[in-house]
Amino acid sequence: MKNIFNPGDKKKYTCRVEADDLVKFRTGALHSVYSTYAITRDAEWVCRLFVLDIKDDDEEGIGSMVKVIHHAPANVGTEIIFTGTFISLNKNEVLCLFEAHAGNRLIANGETAQKILKKEKLDKVFNSI
Repeated sequence: MKNIFNPGDKKKYTCRVEADDLVKFRTGALHSVYSTYAITRDAEWVCRLFVLDIKDDDEEGIGSMVKVIHHAPANVGTEIIFTGTFISLNKNEVLCLFEAHAGNRLIANGETAQKILKKEKLDKVFNSI
């Protein structure tokens, strides 16, 4: 792995809220707005963009922490712009902050961490469970 980023470096990811992103539980649909767990997925993706540039070909990232503060709803069709901010690479863990906006509205913010490990090590762990 290579540490090529500085604290404050940014990545962007833009998506549109789709029907699959709405709040649904095993008991059925609840709200017709962008779910917190879909936001979490997209937040992890914007921060994974750093991991993709840092990791070597024989390495892979795996999520180790996520914190999401969901501030406002967004309807189907709403464009969401995620901005990930690189905080640090501490040993093999990438820490990022993120914000998600719909226009000028803050939809969510928080932080994520992903550890970078050798693919071989991950395969051993996954095959042992």
